[in-house]
Amino acid sequence: MRNRLVLALAGIALAILVAGGSALAHHAFSAEFDATKPVALRGTITRMEWINPHAWLHIDVTRDDGTVESWMIEAGPPGALVRRGWRRDSVTPGIEVLVEGYQAIDGAFRANGRDVTFPDGTRLFAGSSGTGAPRDGRDPTEPE
Repeated sequence: MRNRLVLALAGIALAILVAGGSALAHHAFSAEFDATKPVALRGTITRMEWINPHAWLHIDVTRDDGTVESWMIEAGPPGALVRRGWRRDSVTPGIEVLVEGYQAIDGAFRANGRDVTFPDGTRLFAGSSGTGAPRDGRDPTEPE
């Protein structure tokens, strides 16, 4: 009986360590994005995924040569986006937006979004605080 209790406690401790490690790894900006590769992408929204732990904005960017790049933009959690002024109807497919953020380390068409500017000039913060992304003063929730 005592051995079972020890094994059960060891299993719980291991599960906590694994869950904690994966949570930290998930929120490590530097593991996936490059702070030295800022991007400014003007494109058309193709879809918005309101999923946890991060929402994803998908845009098609047409380059000067006519090629189209389909970009995935990681944003903050849906609840945080709504508190910052995002609405489901503000990110409908077909709307052209300007996305500023940081490109993926591997050069893929994936970025961590910082700001999104809409056709009417509205600019909304899209990022996730405390993830290791560069602090530039634009995140209203970051301490001064």
